[in-house]
Amino acid sequence: MQVTANKAVSIDYTLSNDSGDVLDSSNGGAPLVYLHGAGNIIPGLEKALEGKQQGDEVKVSVEPAEAYGEFNSELVAVLGRHMFEGVDTLEEGMQFHASGPDGSMQIVTIKAVEGDEVTVDGNHPLAGQRLNFEVKVVDIRDANEEELAHGHVHGEGGVEH
Repeated sequence: MQVTANKAVSIDYTLSNDSGDVLDSSNGGAPLVYLHGAGNIIPGLEKALEGKQQGDEVKVSVEPAEAYGEFNSELVAVLGRHMFEGVDTLEEGMQFHASGPDGSMQIVTIKAVEGDEVTVDGNHPLAGQRLNFEVKVVDIRDANEEELAHGHVHGEGGVEH
C-alpha cells in the first residue's frame, strides 16, 4: 500500500534545524499517525511522503514556505501589561490565545517583559526556519469513514476530541 490521500499513515521521525539541533522526535514514543492529504502535517513533508510505502525511509529538508511560513515582523507587537488582566506574573515564553489581525484566534508567545511593556510574537516558533526530517513509514492503512469525515485520524479508543 502506498501513501496517498485518505490513508492513515504512521511515521517515526526526527526533526532538526540546520544547526543539527533535534527539535522534535518520536524516538522512544509512539509513531505519529496522520491523515494524508488532510493538511495534518506541514505541506513539504506531506509532499515528500506521497507515494512512499511501509518501511521506506525519507530524508527531506523543507523550506519555510512549505513548513510554518516565513517570519512575519507584523506579528510582533508591544502591548501594555494591562492587556493581560488577571495574570499576576508575565514571563518570557508564556503563551496566550489572542485575536489576530484578521479576527481569528492565534497563539502569541511573550518574547520580553520590560516594565509595563510586553513584547508578543504571533509567529509559529519554527517560522522562517528550514526543517530537516528523517522519517520512516511504519504503517499505512485506509482511513475509516469517521476519520475522513473529521479530517484526522482517531486513536485506538476512537474519537479523542
